[in-house]
Amino acid sequence: MEPLRLNNIFFFNAGGDNIAPPFLFSESETNMKFISTSTLLVTASILLAAIPSSVFAADGAALYKAKTCIACHGADAQTPIMPTYPKLAGQSAGYALQQMKDIKSGARNNGMTAAMKGVMHLVSDEEMAALADYLESL
Repeated sequence: MEPLRLNNIFFFNAGGDNIAPPFLFSESETNMKFISTSTLLVTASILLAAIPSSVFAADGAALYKAKTCIACHGADAQTPIMPTYPKLAGQSAGYALQQMKDIKSGARNNGMTAAMKGVMHLVSDEEMAALADYLESL
């Protein structure tokens, strides 16, 4: 198979898909090749992976599931798996945020905080704020 030449860079097309990033262009219109869908998806995935997670932190509902809050506090944040775990739905955002920060830092170290401490190190400050806002909205 003939190599695809873009801006003096050769890309070999062994599997039928062009492997050139979409920002490279051929030297002439006649040599222009379209980037395949799979190449576009791979490039988009790489670009999305480079975006900091804080960009996505605004979705508290998604974070509630992704950070495994639902495992102990229930899908609706009102039916925890143990009666000693708090019901989080409707809690003041300021209060919930402070509790999360205190558990993460170790300032709060009582009751069932040991279980939470293992999870909180995975949650950024921006994500905690989004979670707190979400819980208040329930």
